[in-house]
Amino acid sequence: MFPNNYTSVLSWIFLLSAFIVFYNYVGYAAIVFLLNSLKKTPPTTPARPDELPTVSFIVAAYNEEDCLKEKIANSLQQNYPPGRIEFIFITDGSTDSSAAIVSSHPRIIGLHEAPRRGKSAALNRAVTHATNDILIFSDANTALNPDAVLNIARHYLLPSTGGVAGEKKVLTAHGSPDEVGAGEGLYWKYESFLKKLDSDFYSVVGAAGELFSVRRNLYEALPQDIILDDFVLSLKVAGKGYPIRYEPDAYAMELPSFSLKDEGKRKVRIAAGGFQAISLLTPLLAFWKHPRLSFLFISHRVLRWALSPFCLILAALSNAALCFGTDILLFKVLFACQIAFYLPGLSAAASPAIRKKNKLARFSYYFLFMNVSVIKGFIRYLGGRQSATWEKARRATGSLPPQ
Repeated sequence: MFPNNYTSVLSWIFLLSAFIVFYNYVGYAAIVFLLNSLKKTPPTTPARPDELPTVSFIVAAYNEEDCLKEKIANSLQQNYPPGRIEFIFITDGSTDSSAAIVSSHPRIIGLHEAPRRGKSAALNRAVTHATNDILIFSDANTALNPDAVLNIARHYLLPSTGGVAGEKKVLTAHGSPDEVGAGEGLYWKYESFLKKLDSDFYSVVGAAGELFSVRRNLYEALPQDIILDDFVLSLKVAGKGYPIRYEPDAYAMELPSFSLKDEGKRKVRIAAGGFQAISLLTPLLAFWKHPRLSFLFISHRVLRWALSPFCLILAALSNAALCFGTDILLFKVLFACQIAFYLPGLSAAASPAIRKKNKLARFSYYFLFMNVSVIKGFIRYLGGRQSATWEKARRATGSLPPQ
């Protein structure tokens, strides 16, 4: 049995670690939900066509010849007044037929230079050619619903709106193992729920690059070494006092990663970018300047990347020590609960068949998979080994649904 002082120290380590994890994934959302329920949301009225802002729709595509024709067709089908929208596709660095595909469409403004400088540099260059008030960014490998631009643009009738984040939907496709699409899809449903809470409270804390927008006069040119350009750009806008709204009826659909290995590469890169973003966005930690945004940024993002994965390890190790080193029943019960959650995930890691058949095992496995990816991303960030340009993760075979 441990001496009392050892037990006390281990108890505090376990309780603090468990609290941080619980607060990050459940607690903060419950607090925001309760605060939102005390507010009344004013009804929105449809905008007349002549009231809608002018839009520059921007797509950065690097070697996307396999999906560019479909993306262009999908973009041109947007239900938006033709005289109030322009389409800019930039294919800098592409060595396939992407530039030729774009140049064959008269309604598309095509930009192409041979050097590959990364997505941030491409976006900066595209914005210099944009002439309209609102910038909408979308990835080349996604399909949008026909009213996506319209549903985003109507938010800008409020002068206080700095940007709008769309919804991301991960589809199930032939050629993708069930655990990839199911796990990623479940994660994004959870993230979408949090985005709605954050937006209703004050602002989305980080938009996804599949579909987001900002006011052109608030766009801040990004350094070329930025990994998560969408996340940093949207939060810099919010940090200027212009909240980012969430619009679930503007959604981008994409196929899941080809395999868990490909999804892992993507997750590690995002995690490395997350640590880079935190270092760049330290002004948002100043509660006295923007208390609501700081609260959301720390609760939703900083804890998720910087503390929760490591607290999971501390909670498991300290709980194990307390379980076998003391006679306190509570610690034994809590350790049994941890085993009951992690064991199916570890079994699923060893057996794809278990991942396919058992939902609890799949959920546990994907939870572990995400947090291990964050730790790997942290190591990569510390080593400075994540470039802004990178090899694209493969996507599942198949086609996106026509819109």
